[in-house]
Amino acid sequence: MSIPFRREDALPHGAVEDTTPLVRRIVCNNPGPFTFRGTNTYLIGRGQVAVLDPGPADEAHLAAILRATSGERITRILVSHTHRDHSLGTAALVAATGAATFGFGPHLTPPDAGGEGGDHAFRPDETLADGAVLEGDDWRLTALHTPGHCANHLCFGMESEGAGGVLFSADHVMSWSTSVVSPPDGDMAAYMASLAKVAARDDRLYLPGHGPPLPDPAPFVTALAAHRREREAKVLDALRSARRATAAELVPPVYGPELDPRLVPAAARSLLAHLIKLAAEGEAARDGDVFEAR
Repeated sequence: MSIPFRREDALPHGAVEDTTPLVRRIVCNNPGPFTFRGTNTYLIGRGQVAVLDPGPADEAHLAAILRATSGERITRILVSHTHRDHSLGTAALVAATGAATFGFGPHLTPPDAGGEGGDHAFRPDETLADGAVLEGDDWRLTALHTPGHCANHLCFGMESEGAGGVLFSADHVMSWSTSVVSPPDGDMAAYMASLAKVAARDDRLYLPGHGPPLPDPAPFVTALAAHRREREAKVLDALRSARRATAAELVPPVYGPELDPRLVPAAARSLLAHLIKLAAEGEAARDGDVFEAR
């Protein structure tokens, strides 16, 4: 099942888009094979503003956030998850505004256990459990714990008269690409459960961590889940053909020769996530880095 990706995004870096009546978007100039055109920062509310995902440590992006909120007050800084392209800019924004920080918690996997890419310095002033509610003058956010891409990942559901049915989907559901699921901090079984969790909601618009807004998200999420199931079936077929293999050895038969070489390491991590899930479900056996079909 093909996924209807949206890859047209004309918003210039540092410019401000009125995405909904209560939400503004700024794109950081940190493009790459995993960040698309850059990290989206969202400004929520007017006058008293909450900032979701300050982005990486980037002086130009910090200046753009402060410029966009000139004459207003940033009172809260929300972090969807502690990958460096989302949370590393928090410290500078706190220094500039004195705002309190909110998130699920610190990065859960240490660097020596495979937690590379994590912002290990971030500690929220207030932790947000699944179902926690934050309210402003004209908006209400509900935190949704959605592990899979990252163990401490949060989406935020927005309920208000001006912008009801909006989900800040961060890197759990992105409009331009599938999400990387890299063990041990990434978990494919958790990712699939989190997809089902957001699919059970009735949102009219997703605002992702990278890429343009995603209207009518329900069929998109259905396609994402189907894609992962199809990929898992390919992994199992390839493992049965090979009998015994590492995740890296399965990349060519699963992804084919057209895969961008820059994405091969991430593809191997994603296949490892599938293999771990298959082993947990009794479809494969694991011996260190080697898996065997059952």
